[in-house]
Amino acid sequence: MTTLPSLPTPKRLGLVIDLDVCVGCHACVISCKEWNTGGYGAALSDQNPYGADVSGAFLNRIHSFEVVPEGGQVIGEAGEARIVHFPKSCLHCEDAPCVTVCPTGASYKRAEDGIVLVDEDKCIGCGLCAWSCAYGAREMDLAAGVMKKCTLCIDRIYNETLQEIDRVPSCVRTCPANARHYGDLGDPSSEVSRMVAERGGFDLMPEQGTRPTNKYLPPRARKPLAASSAVLAENTDGARGFFAWLDGMLDRI
Repeated sequence: MTTLPSLPTPKRLGLVIDLDVCVGCHACVISCKEWNTGGYGAALSDQNPYGADVSGAFLNRIHSFEVVPEGGQVIGEAGEARIVHFPKSCLHCEDAPCVTVCPTGASYKRAEDGIVLVDEDKCIGCGLCAWSCAYGAREMDLAAGVMKKCTLCIDRIYNETLQEIDRVPSCVRTCPANARHYGDLGDPSSEVSRMVAERGGFDLMPEQGTRPTNKYLPPRARKPLAASSAVLAENTDGARGFFAWLDGMLDRI
């Protein structure tokens, strides 16, 4: 079996995901798929991609949930409707069971930065790591016969041929809502650590005891919309400039 690093890793590189602003657009999913298919690593395969029974390997997925407001009211009967989009990939856990169950040493945790990876040359596709993962973050690539997972885009973050702005995971670079953030969560002064402290970032399923590196920022409480006190003008007398021109154009319609 594979062993975890004997000492805490000096860095804990990972992601902080803001559930308040994620819009579920799947840009991170497509970016991840493309980078890991067209980048330096082995391509993520798809089976029967244009058929009725399509399947394929994705390292990042988004789940959407309808949230029941506080008090247990049923959506639509009381309270306000809320949809939360929940991105999920490997959380690069401190106590990663996927590493310790691996019989060949293919799954391992890097001692220098805490990233959990798979050595595909050693992987025999037994699936034990997927069974042990509480988050369902590993996927079997049926064409390659090996297990694949999020690498935190290790081929980007340490690639000095890229501009510094691009040395972040592909999903982070792509997110149009700025819902995904990357950094060292082992450094209390880092931007991601400060975000977690200020917003009450939390672990996914802490009862599992895996101590995931990735954190989630909870949705902020919604404020009720105040009724507008503005009174609509009964006419457009006295309008000037652009509004006078607009009023004239509307009169012609």
